[in-house]
Amino acid sequence: MMRRAWPADTVGGMRAGERLTGGDPGAIVDAGIGIAAAVLIAVAAWGSPRLIGSEAIDGPSWLLGLLPVLVGVPLVLRRRAPLLMWLAIWASIALLSLLAVNSLEGLAWVFVLFSAAFALGAHASLRRAIAGLVLAAPVVVAISHRGALGLGLSQDGAPAVVSSSLQLMAFWLAGVFVHVRRRAAWLAARSAASQRQAEQAAAAERARIARELHDIVAHHLSVVVLQAAGAQVSGKPAGPTLRKIENSARQALDETSRLLNVLRDPDEEAGLAPQPGTGDLDALAASVRAAGLPVDLVIDGDLAALPALVDVSVYRIVQEALTNALKHAGAARAEVTIGCEAGALTIEVGDNGTGQPGNGSPGGGHGLAGMRERAAVLGGELAAGPQPGGGFAVRARLPLGGAVPPGEPS
Repeated sequence: MMRRAWPADTVGGMRAGERLTGGDPGAIVDAGIGIAAAVLIAVAAWGSPRLIGSEAIDGPSWLLGLLPVLVGVPLVLRRRAPLLMWLAIWASIALLSLLAVNSLEGLAWVFVLFSAAFALGAHASLRRAIAGLVLAAPVVVAISHRGALGLGLSQDGAPAVVSSSLQLMAFWLAGVFVHVRRRAAWLAARSAASQRQAEQAAAAERARIARELHDIVAHHLSVVVLQAAGAQVSGKPAGPTLRKIENSARQALDETSRLLNVLRDPDEEAGLAPQPGTGDLDALAASVRAAGLPVDLVIDGDLAALPALVDVSVYRIVQEALTNALKHAGAARAEVTIGCEAGALTIEVGDNGTGQPGNGSPGGGHGLAGMRERAAVLGGELAAGPQPGGGFAVRARLPLGGAVPPGEPS
């Protein structure tokens, strides 16, 4: 059975599915409380109730035989189904009040009702906890008004109603307080985990950008080296100058490779294939279409002269956005629009699907955090969110002047 991924289904960091296993100490506690309640009710019904400081329970023998099960055993469900537990106990009490005149006082009833009130507040959602109080209110009022539910106080009439209600409410509020504290701790842990994931994604994207930058710089330095070496071989003048250029370029290439290689993942192949760019967007769109997401690609302007790092970043942002759309948009269509405006390149990737963002993608993607980090490195900006008419959109603006130097604000 599917349970809601909500703090009410978690107790002490343990989910509902885990509570069903034999290794869950909470399930053992629940079972112990249910058995203790059943024993106390059985003693009050069949044994010597004064041993436990309770009033004797009268009624038909078949009801007395079932009463420990009807009243005590539901407490086993105090965490898994707190509202059902609460209603089952009060339904049993209502049945008992109809078939016999009993004073529900003493240890047995105090233990059952106070434990149930606390469990309802601590383990049910606030809406269900309030609903439980409302549904039980008529039975509480009816029984308290004739002095049958004093919970240890010998009162009748209005004072009994107020006294019993306040006592139950006190334990219910204590449970609600525990529930709120547990939920706050759960939300804080989830927020911290999300923050760690975002930081890891940003760090991974920085490393990826650095590797791409290494490949771009290495390519251009290699060209310089080859040109300088070729010029020397040709025998034309300016040999010393070209030799100096060659040596400087070789040294820069070696140092860049040595420094940037430490950022590569241990299991990552160093491949010699060129970095993808805007020229590969058609192939990217085709692969996404083949995976099941129709894509329209619109390019307004000439992208041939883009700076190398911007060219790679455009491809990566579109790739990540389409991957998220493929994973989360469902049955939808996507549209990629790339245009040039005054000194900047604009990218928009939108879909008409469910409107849910992706948290990452397989095969090296790092989700929205990675895309934002890539845009920031280039001095640009990126925004993402649901569209008014449905679906999800990613919009980026990248200046064509180059990346922002490390440590400077974008």
